[in-house]
Amino acid sequence: MLRTFYSIYSLLTAVALLLLGSGLLGTVVALRASAEFLSNDLTGLIMSGFFLGYVVGSYVCPRIQHNVGHIRSFSAFAAIGCASVILHALWVDPLAWWLLRVLTGISMLGMYLAIESWLNNLATNENRGRLFAVYMTINLLALGSGQYMLLIYGFDGTEPLVLSALFFSLALVPIALTRMLQPTPVSVPHLGLRQLYRTSPLGVIGALISGLVSGAFWGLGPIYATGVGLTEFGIALFMSAVIFGGALLQFPIGHLSDNHDRRLVLQNVSLLGAVAALAVFFLSVTHLQYALILSVALGGCAFSVYSLSVAHTNDHLDSNHMLESSQSLLLLSGIGSAIGPILAGLAIEWSGSHGLMLYFSILLMLLALYSARRRRVGAVIPTEEQGEFVAMARTSPAVLELDPRVEAEDGEAADNPSAPPPA
Repeated sequence: MLRTFYSIYSLLTAVALLLLGSGLLGTVVALRASAEFLSNDLTGLIMSGFFLGYVVGSYVCPRIQHNVGHIRSFSAFAAIGCASVILHALWVDPLAWWLLRVLTGISMLGMYLAIESWLNNLATNENRGRLFAVYMTINLLALGSGQYMLLIYGFDGTEPLVLSALFFSLALVPIALTRMLQPTPVSVPHLGLRQLYRTSPLGVIGALISGLVSGAFWGLGPIYATGVGLTEFGIALFMSAVIFGGALLQFPIGHLSDNHDRRLVLQNVSLLGAVAALAVFFLSVTHLQYALILSVALGGCAFSVYSLSVAHTNDHLDSNHMLESSQSLLLLSGIGSAIGPILAGLAIEWSGSHGLMLYFSILLMLLALYSARRRRVGAVIPTEEQGEFVAMARTSPAVLELDPRVEAEDGEAADNPSAPPPA
């Protein structure tokens, strides 16, 4: 196993550098947009462009990668991402920044796609699960650590944007110098949501709400932190507390879901997340330090919704159809992430910075109520027949092929990723 990780250290180093820059960039752009353009709803619209780029890139990037290969496509997307970051400093205009966020989202998806399809090609049935866990851990740790890069230069001026562009550029080095052979191109995902909704309504709704919540957090979390009076260190602390909470609490939540009705776990996690968001809403006025502590619980609950939704959906499918369903849920979550900052921006504009927590609480409470309804009308899947929970982060469709749950004994799951799920 150590030999396997040594052979792919260049890929893991590249994704760590990339996410350090991306984690810093999202926070800096949100704070700068709020300072430059003042309107929170306009800031939400600008931040939604990144996730729209993700959705568009899910269809555009695989074709480019198929035509030119992994190293060339990664190099091209890294250059585009670096240029788009620097252009934020040279072209300060709401429409321009929205377009740059779309471009950054496409380039990020393209770089994710190259790395993750490469990892999938190197994984075996014996190490696939451990490799998937290590990769997801690096994702969340790098995103959380990137928040503290804000302390070097703050968010004013061109320096933090240059620093973010520097990480984008450095991520290219281990890929360009690797000796590993390039894998075969990945397939373009297909979105079969109508049939998937008939199979697992709760899984589809859960993935959508997960996107609405996470997109709003990544886009407007720094605006909330600034609005409640946090310094730059406090902003980094709040953002990283939610991210690290999502990384740490997914595993105990996943263990519970493997041994109980997953719908009940999703209901309770959503309910606890709604209560945590409401508590943060009230405590941020009087006891800000306790609000930061509760942000860990909020992140653990909110970030677990997507993984629980995917696991619940897969419980209704055989392994041959899990990859296609996971790709559909990934794209649905991306669509929700593109809408989330817009809705959250309107909520903040209407009720102030604290409105973000009300937005989280309402969405998670709606999901808890819908989960309770599905428990009454849907059939119970025995716990011994449930699949294994896997902690997930939303990256590119290629990473889903690393998910150990999509394996099939005859290899059909890997060879036929576009097979539709059964009704």
